[in-house]
Amino acid sequence: MKKEFKILVINPGSTSTKIGVFQDEKLLFEEVLRHSTEEISKYERTYDQYAFRRDIIVETLKKNNIPLKSLNCIVGRGGMLKPVEGGTYEINEAMIEDLKVGVQGDHASNLGGIIAKEIGTEIGVPSYVVDPVTVDEMEDIARISGLAEIKRRSIVHALNHKAIARKWAKENGKKYEEANLIIAHLGGGISVGAHKNGKIIDVFNALYGDGAFSPERSGGLPVGDLVKLCYSGKYSHSDMKKMIKGKGGIVSYLGTQDVREVKKMIEKGDKKAELIYNAMAYQVAKDIGACAAVLKGEVDGILLTGGIAHDSDFTALIEERVKFISKVYVYPGEDELDALALGGLRVLRGEEMPKVYK
Repeated sequence: MKKEFKILVINPGSTSTKIGVFQDEKLLFEEVLRHSTEEISKYERTYDQYAFRRDIIVETLKKNNIPLKSLNCIVGRGGMLKPVEGGTYEINEAMIEDLKVGVQGDHASNLGGIIAKEIGTEIGVPSYVVDPVTVDEMEDIARISGLAEIKRRSIVHALNHKAIARKWAKENGKKYEEANLIIAHLGGGISVGAHKNGKIIDVFNALYGDGAFSPERSGGLPVGDLVKLCYSGKYSHSDMKKMIKGKGGIVSYLGTQDVREVKKMIEKGDKKAELIYNAMAYQVAKDIGACAAVLKGEVDGILLTGGIAHDSDFTALIEERVKFISKVYVYPGEDELDALALGGLRVLRGEEMPKVYK
């Protein structure tokens, strides 16, 4: 009889912690644990919150009659670790230290690995993180920016990219490690990446001003004009950072980051809203075209995913420009809990060897 595995998944956000319990691929229990600003503000550093969040998780499982001892492994959301290749990593002391100090930034996701390790150690089961946001598999040629002082970096929605790639491969009778794919994650940030033989060999950085603009991010900008703006005396360093991430993209033009609101504006005849909406799809299509060049035109599929992929009008605008490259597949949303659980499950089943974080 095939052995079944029960997995606890932990995905901390800035004001909430999502948890899920899976029996193999089946979700048995899911809950979003909300944390008030008052509760969070008591802690000076994100790391200081870990005991508070861990206790809420343990208590929630107890209330829902899910014994800790029934779990076979714990999977936490990978935080701001050092650059790593994709995969499932067993949480070790080197990782815990980097998560504690926030080696690439202080972020709530850093708590996922810390809490997973502590619970796993307590009950004697392994703990893992899966495809953290710092996954970096870029080829050397893709790192060249055009200015010696600046190197292109990989900041990508790796968890969803990789999960959707594996889902597509399974549905199409292929192995992810043998496929060439272009994947566009369409959300508050947009990342478009070229996947070759199981690795993201090039990607438009989703965070720091690269590629298509998104609902709240500027994407790539004309450099000369950006420099002028920086030295205009009108904006501080902090202001400029916010204009690139947080107040850029659709927010800059229309005052909202909600694409659903933009659609309502278009329905009311707002031509500016229609132009900006179309321009975002246009830029995503351009990024996909660039990735096709990276893959030398050998593309098995173009995959559109993320929250905005629920908008069939938007995905259709992209598809009409890129369908000549390859067939377009749409996978709306991003089920991070499921993706994390599947990463742990592959290791438990012996389908994938856990990697070592150094």
